[in-house]
Amino acid sequence: MKILIIEDEQQLAQSIAEYLSEESYLCEFATTFNQALGKIETYHYDCILLDIMLPDGNGMKILEELKKQDKQDGVIIISAKNALDDKIKGLQIGADDYLTKPFHLSELAARIYSVIRRKQFGNSNTVRQNELEINLLAKTVSIHNQLVTLTKKEFDLLVYFMGNKNRVISKSTLAEHLSGDFADMLDNHDFVYAHIKNLKKKLNEAGYDNYLKTVYGTGYKWEG
Repeated sequence: MKILIIEDEQQLAQSIAEYLSEESYLCEFATTFNQALGKIETYHYDCILLDIMLPDGNGMKILEELKKQDKQDGVIIISAKNALDDKIKGLQIGADDYLTKPFHLSELAARIYSVIRRKQFGNSNTVRQNELEINLLAKTVSIHNQLVTLTKKEFDLLVYFMGNKNRVISKSTLAEHLSGDFADMLDNHDFVYAHIKNLKKKLNEAGYDNYLKTVYGTGYKWEG
């Protein structure tokens, strides 16, 4: 799962990233309005943490831009301002939640999980498709009630595919999801194929019904 932290307090941003990395999130940063705008125009995020008080612009404009582009990224406003008007305006424009500084990192992580679960999986902690079951909270996968051991990347890929059923997803999109903007610096995206190959092998050995299809020359699709 990929998170964009839009925050000009670098120490806070780093603390958030370190905590969320332990929760298996991939974090990217934007410290200015213009950096943030460039990121949201180029990449997709499962959740955006948005400080509305930026040195070169108002974070509310980021929300307006996301709405204009019809992007479905989850957004949690994090701000030192506890003004009711800001909270109401942000939620009206399209934010999914609002958290006032200072906050506990454990609470932030819980809010992020809630936003992602609500937007992608109908507010459920468990995702099922016939013999396959994913517990999003425990980060476990079972097939025919037997646990399947996956790496963090493999689990992330599986959740991403099931959150985007019946959509063809390109290898470059998957590379960006797994590696963030570092994907642009890579010579090729062969590592995506390697992760998918390993994921399919483990699922096949456990007896799943091969929902993950290769769309030759285009990418991959999870059928469901």
